[in-house]
Amino acid sequence: MEKGWSGLPYHSIAEHYKRIFKEKIYKIPVTVVDDCPNRMGLKGMKTCSFCDVWGSAAREDSFEMNLHDQITKFQKIIADRYHAKNFLVYFQAYTNTFTKISALRSNFDEALSFPFVKGFVLGTRPDCLSPAVLNLWQEYYQKSFVAVELGVQSFYDEHLEFMQRGHTAEDSIKAIHKIADTTAVDLGIHLIFGSPAESDQQIIDTAKRCNDLPITNVKLHNLHVLKNTTLEKWFNAGEFAPIEKEDYKNKVLLFLSHLHPRIAVHRLAAFASRWEELIAPKWTSDKMGTHQFIVDELRGAKVFQGCLVPPQNENDKHLFNIMKSRIERNDRN
Repeated sequence: MEKGWSGLPYHSIAEHYKRIFKEKIYKIPVTVVDDCPNRMGLKGMKTCSFCDVWGSAAREDSFEMNLHDQITKFQKIIADRYHAKNFLVYFQAYTNTFTKISALRSNFDEALSFPFVKGFVLGTRPDCLSPAVLNLWQEYYQKSFVAVELGVQSFYDEHLEFMQRGHTAEDSIKAIHKIADTTAVDLGIHLIFGSPAESDQQIIDTAKRCNDLPITNVKLHNLHVLKNTTLEKWFNAGEFAPIEKEDYKNKVLLFLSHLHPRIAVHRLAAFASRWEELIAPKWTSDKMGTHQFIVDELRGAKVFQGCLVPPQNENDKHLFNIMKSRIERNDRN
């Protein structure tokens, strides 16, 4: 099993945060909203085909607690387990800009009132970015670390339609540039692999698209089936088959090969924390096993992040050599 990020054949988010904060940082996942435009059916939108009733919330008991109590409780759990000292509050579930500005401000202030909180991270959608929201992010960026994780999921409209996202690929691209042009927040995107008819060339082009965008990080997921979702209905009707572990691994290797090593990677696959709600594939419940499987395959294939990205300057060459040295170091060991 891995011992830290320094030997990984990709640029990990832990490494990214360590460079910013000069020390290890941990996320406290919290839930402060319980809806999104899709679930409300605004403008004829449908709930995302993969989204269950928890809306990506990490902990079910979050819905029964106020923000202060969530931070207090989950900080202690993480601190005790990992000897953690400093944290980011992660506003994770649903769409965290789908609420009033006054409520957002109150949540941000509450999070930053804890001395161990060094900033916060928000998950949101490309179509929930008002000028007031962007101005608020920039305001708080002046006094703390602010990161945004945008649920892009795909740069292909056919896959977005299958996921019932309610926005287009062009919407995502415009949103990314809007955020980068009007704020200085740390900007990342979420991507989902495993839609029907997803091609290898689309995976390669997705990586290249990321390279050209003003983002600092990506988070990878495999499309999987949870109870009480549209995907479950399609799965039971034989209309959808989730991606196999081997095929998903191949997509990750292909993506990372073409992803510039400056871009940090949060994780390599999705993880279904509520095992009893996972329909398929079962390997999605094995968080560390899946991670280690992909890392081992990267090393075995001598693949590292950016290995197929032509260096454009000396800094690119430096990053390339760092990634390459991790593969070579593992071979020597």
